[in-house]
Amino acid sequence: MSRAVIDCLVDNGIDTVFGIPGKQSLPLNEGIDDNDNLDFVVARHETAVTHQAWGYAETSGRMAGTVVIPGPGDMNAMNGLKNALNDCTPLLHIAIETEPELRGGDAIHETPPDTYDNAVKENIVVKNPESTLVDLQRAITIARTPPKGPVRLGIPKDFLPQEVPLAEPSLSSTSPDYSPAKKDIERAAGLLAESERPIIIAGGGVRSSGASEELRAVAEQLDAPVVTTYKGKGVIPSDHDLCIGALGGSASSELLDCLAESDVGLAVGTDLDALATRGWSINIPESLIHVTLHADDLGTGYKPTVGIIADARKSLIELSTELSRCGVESSGDYSRATQVKSQTEDRLLSLIDSTTPLTSVEALRAIREALPDDTIATFDAGGSKVWALNAFDAAGPRKYVNPGSWATMGTGLPSAIGAKLANPDTPVVSITGDGGLMMCIHELHTAVSEGIPVIVIVLNNADYAIISEEAGRSYELQMQEYGWDHAPLDFSTIAEGMGMRSLKANTPEEIDEAVSEAVCSDEPILIETKTDPAEPQASTWMQD
Repeated sequence: MSRAVIDCLVDNGIDTVFGIPGKQSLPLNEGIDDNDNLDFVVARHETAVTHQAWGYAETSGRMAGTVVIPGPGDMNAMNGLKNALNDCTPLLHIAIETEPELRGGDAIHETPPDTYDNAVKENIVVKNPESTLVDLQRAITIARTPPKGPVRLGIPKDFLPQEVPLAEPSLSSTSPDYSPAKKDIERAAGLLAESERPIIIAGGGVRSSGASEELRAVAEQLDAPVVTTYKGKGVIPSDHDLCIGALGGSASSELLDCLAESDVGLAVGTDLDALATRGWSINIPESLIHVTLHADDLGTGYKPTVGIIADARKSLIELSTELSRCGVESSGDYSRATQVKSQTEDRLLSLIDSTTPLTSVEALRAIREALPDDTIATFDAGGSKVWALNAFDAAGPRKYVNPGSWATMGTGLPSAIGAKLANPDTPVVSITGDGGLMMCIHELHTAVSEGIPVIVIVLNNADYAIISEEAGRSYELQMQEYGWDHAPLDFSTIAEGMGMRSLKANTPEEIDEAVSEAVCSDEPILIETKTDPAEPQASTWMQD
């Protein structure tokens, strides 16, 4: 049966599986080893495997698989499953299950299968060996059907070695129609045609549907500033004249003012979640057009004037056509966006003074300038990610990876590994803080062992600085309460101990030299940069 399972994965275009082998998964690993069209990437901890598959899909649009053992392996991987669920990222998670006849008897690694129900789009457990391929095909189809997401497929350990007649899955040629209703498009176009100060909020659904060009066309047609969400960063290039930044805790006061003063808002491909909108406290236009694939999103935080359950790309195409019928065309006046961009840039420039240790802003700017334009950048959760939302330009919709509302740490390096495997001819850099890297540092060895030439840049401030700043500002704790400068970490030494080449770069000039050298290398490289633990945090600096 194992070989039939592997053949089904390959037939569905899945060419990479991340995992850690265990005794329970060996029959499946044997099938993988016999197939030249499927690569198995051995991680060092199960928390990384689902983040690796997430990074693979985020940057390529293609789905990867994961394989783990029951219980501890499955639960370790659960973190990344929830991250992928919140981000609507497709992946197939194959979990080896305890044998049915042993369930309830505390067999090794036994966990009730329903434990995972709320961490995945769907949790499918194979009940009979004969239906394994049917359940597998159903899992793949569900994961890839918008709104996409991770699907867990539990296969009992004792099913895999069996030789039984397997039912063949049927392949449906029909797919759901996510076209918008004509009357909704007409109402939306009417509101926008009458608007004097429109604004667009673009989310990750724009990227998922491949709608970046359509988004840009509508924005330019309306002369509308574009705000992205965490997951939408990159769906319009950061250097486009209408792109004014990202929503969230570090959005500038100028951006928030522009949003509040707009008279009609078009939110497309976003659920307007509580993270991006600060618990729905951000003021957005009362006249709101909300385009989403999730019916439950409508009205959750903001009441829409027009709610559209449809694909982002199809909706933007139809909307542009209808706006043209209404006589809407660009006046070429981008002054609202230009003003916000200029004021935001002034805030950032005040943190660039070439003293060491560098601020995150100066380090991020130096890194961006040294990297080729098409580089894929992955970010971990933490202070460096929050600064990057303002200070690091995204080159395209699948060139920028960061966790969304799940906001888990430990994703930066694993997602870079997945991204590089999905995009072998494109430079891939993981930019992470020391706190985030310590949560996945074992994956440095995965990059070395598997020969994956990622660039890992760690901004080392010897502190959980984003937490320490809040502790000192809002509570009776020290400003660097959770730092460890008394027990410094030398990441270069750690990397070299795992067989990874390392460089140190503590000035903009050194960063430029180190990054340029790493880009030209065909091996994984770590670059360590000291940053200032006492620097202001983006959430306060951008709104003072």
